[in-house]
Amino acid sequence: MPIPYGKQQVTEADIEAVTRVLRADYWTQGPELPAFEAEFAAYVGARYAVAVSSGTAALHLSALALGVQPGPQVLVPALTFVASANCVAYAGGKVDFVDIDPDTGLMSLAAARTKLEAAPAGTYRGIIPVDYAGLPVDMAAWRALADEFGLWLLEDSCHAPGGAFRSAAGTWSRCGSGDYAELAIFSFHPVKHIATGEGGMITTQDEGLYRTLLDLRNHGITRERDRFQHGGTEPGGWYYEMQALGYNYRLSAIHAALGRSQLSRAEENLARRRALAARYDAAFSDSPVQIIRPAGDQAHAYHLYVVRIADRAGLYEHLRAQEIFAQLHYNPAHLQPWYRQQGWREGDLPETEAFAEQALSLPLYPDLTEAEQDKVIAEVLGFCVDGDA
Repeated sequence: MPIPYGKQQVTEADIEAVTRVLRADYWTQGPELPAFEAEFAAYVGARYAVAVSSGTAALHLSALALGVQPGPQVLVPALTFVASANCVAYAGGKVDFVDIDPDTGLMSLAAARTKLEAAPAGTYRGIIPVDYAGLPVDMAAWRALADEFGLWLLEDSCHAPGGAFRSAAGTWSRCGSGDYAELAIFSFHPVKHIATGEGGMITTQDEGLYRTLLDLRNHGITRERDRFQHGGTEPGGWYYEMQALGYNYRLSAIHAALGRSQLSRAEENLARRRALAARYDAAFSDSPVQIIRPAGDQAHAYHLYVVRIADRAGLYEHLRAQEIFAQLHYNPAHLQPWYRQQGWREGDLPETEAFAEQALSLPLYPDLTEAEQDKVIAEVLGFCVDGDA
């Protein structure tokens, strides 16, 4: 059987959860949605969670809630899926891409500081750090930098539910907890840790942002009477007000039920991902394959197992011939045609571009068997011996 780089896991419990909703009264809104939000918030350690229709929707609403607008810029890594940057453009803002730390693939704090120190006050509005491949960024360090320059933080944790980092003070925080960032976002795309087909989540500790997000995901409409602005007339039960220009970014009850079922085994699957990653680490430790090891203050979530190898294209084609379908994460966002039109060129972010030339994501998902993984390992190491790695 072909071995993909990622694959959703579906159990009988998942099917039963979806079937339960299909037989119930509410396919949208209803009790499944707030239950999923509460359970997810508890899982990551946040006070509030807002479920939405995709990770991209989560980014878009977060950018709006944080006040992105034409003028000030937002710092974003280019080694990420384009949605991390596009959310700024959706709101009319301008993206300034930042280079990475080549040892981790994470946005470079030093590179971001250099940009901030060189720019006039007011040039930047916020920062979007990304937990690339599931490796947590040091949010405490990013918080200190953001506070120094008066910026907000939006943590893109799409790769890292269950991941955690330890601050210099020794305190562990889960990715997306909101301990340091105003908002954090997650994706429930089929290859993610928690899969609902499509779906996303925004987490926060801030009640004001939470209430804003609730309105924005539902056309800007509220039924909360203490927020009505109609002049004091007591409305009937049918009354609602559109107080902002929002969107239909709701998550259906069907998706929420599936998310709850998937969330119930999140820790089990996270442990499996880490065990598989440890087997890869051991196999490649004395080979030309460069691996990314988390530091002692990082608990990697391993959405992806990314390696670097000189002849990446050759290895990719070799694996493909054996029906092992590795993947690249990512073609740098700043070199996509739309961002080239904004003035970005090759050479602007040398570490990002060098990393992307060599990076390859090997198969990693909870249902990957050790026999399948052994085949991947054997083919990679065989290529290193026979090829030009």
